[in-house]
Amino acid sequence: MNAPRDSLPEIGAETYLFASPDGGHITWLTDALGKLGTVVVVPPDLKSIDERITLLSPSAVFLDFSGDNAQAATELNHRLKRDWPALAVLATGISAEPASMLAALRAGVDDFVDMLAPPIDAIQALHKLLDRRSSMQPGTRGCTLALLGARAGIGVTTLATSLSLVLNDQLAQAKAQATTPDPSQARNTRQGVALLDLGLPARDGLLYLDTQSGFSFVDGVRNLRRLDQTLLHTAFAHHSSGIAVLPLPANLAQVREISHADSVALIKRLGDFFDFQIADLGGFSTIDFVAQTSKEARHSWVVCDQSIGAIVSTAAMLKELRTRGIETSQMSLVVNKFDSHVGLSAKDIADRLELPLRHVLPARSAQLLSAASRGEMLVRTARNDAYSQAVASLARSLHNEYTSGSAQPPAKDLRWTALMSKVTGFRKSSTQG
Repeated sequence: MNAPRDSLPEIGAETYLFASPDGGHITWLTDALGKLGTVVVVPPDLKSIDERITLLSPSAVFLDFSGDNAQAATELNHRLKRDWPALAVLATGISAEPASMLAALRAGVDDFVDMLAPPIDAIQALHKLLDRRSSMQPGTRGCTLALLGARAGIGVTTLATSLSLVLNDQLAQAKAQATTPDPSQARNTRQGVALLDLGLPARDGLLYLDTQSGFSFVDGVRNLRRLDQTLLHTAFAHHSSGIAVLPLPANLAQVREISHADSVALIKRLGDFFDFQIADLGGFSTIDFVAQTSKEARHSWVVCDQSIGAIVSTAAMLKELRTRGIETSQMSLVVNKFDSHVGLSAKDIADRLELPLRHVLPARSAQLLSAASRGEMLVRTARNDAYSQAVASLARSLHNEYTSGSAQPPAKDLRWTALMSKVTGFRKSSTQG
């Protein structure tokens, strides 16, 4: 028996969602894209599309703007652009119905597929759109930084919380100085920094930030399908600085109830909402989760101090990661609690661990402990301290790499511009900016 068109696709096939109630249009698009992958049909409502996007990670979504479908398609496009900004959205319709094309133009879809045209046009439109979007890929999702520590006590959580605060301040300052002429674009931008407080001892990040949270990382995984801006603002803990904090549950036994794949899916999804995610994995004992998170993260920094125990434990962790297919040579080393009087240089540690040296943070245990005893963070109360300056330097380098890697949005496809000019009767002058 043939599987229904809205059944799950075969593993490994490209997947495209099509929100349409029209059987003829469904057949047309399914046949047109048959060689590229599977078209999964969904009802034109947000809940259905959200569930399928979460489950299937489609390459693109098609919305049917023909006839009476235009209003529902317009509302769906608005929500998709807000909640799934990295996802390509194309309109389908009929060129003989100018109203549907005009509705698609006004909705701001990424491209338009004319169902009176040859099916090859749909393939070409999809390829051109995905090619254009790939050119700006570094900027389509926030940057995830994984901070790895082989054992507790190395200072990963202190670094993660400090870096989150400083980086969030730098982002806020940069956004305050930037000008955004389009208010809708300002509403759709990602927001600041999220700290994933996943290190051990559990929930120390919350403690350092003097913040409470009743919503945990496990809760986030369980609510992955309904994750949106509203849930982020109402359920996630927020420090007074504005950073969001997602900790491990108070009952660590709950962690066994979620899979590593679902955990990584949550981290990937959060990248649609935040400029940066700082994942504290210091002392995390589940090496498989560390490996999968490192694969997903844009940057993975291994934190180690000068102690022999830390170096041996870090070497063992790196060996375990390599057995799981992780290219540890792509990671960087941050030497923490560095004391120049100890006869072991940061370069010696990097050579021993076979990692490129990223940064060195000075030993400032007394100053950090003094600030913590007052319920404060050193990077906020003593910005000129050597540790604060070193963290600020790390944050600046990370911010600069992120912004320099974000390409400007590419120019509109000429085919799409020409098609819309037929509807609007307006063609922009080649000299008009």
